[in-house]
Amino acid sequence: MKPIELTKEEFEKKVTSLSGDKKEWKYVGDKPCLIDFYATWCGPCKMIAPILDELANEYDGQIYIYKIDTEKEEELAAAFGIRSIPSLLFCPMNGQPQMAQGAMSKESLKKAIDDILLNKK
Repeated sequence: MKPIELTKEEFEKKVTSLSGDKKEWKYVGDKPCLIDFYATWCGPCKMIAPILDELANEYDGQIYIYKIDTEKEEELAAAFGIRSIPSLLFCPMNGQPQMAQGAMSKESLKKAIDDILLNKK
């Protein structure tokens, strides 16, 4: 399993709608997800890409890992106020999503996935 690249249209089908009430977050996926907002020229983004590949394999069947190219999907980046990359959005099945900025270690990512997405506290 590898991270899945999302366009705006796919984002609205798999994550949430950008239209309507922006204050009301409603996740539409069937598993929690982690979304990596990145750019192809970004050094820290390139550093975490192989880690996200490994995590996609390790958590296959439990979560989705999505990638959004902020250069191609400017509307999505703007909707989430992405000002620095990488920015990682953790979307649990219930509750509000949580944003983390900057490159994270594999251990930190696993802890965040376990705590925020899988409720393994």
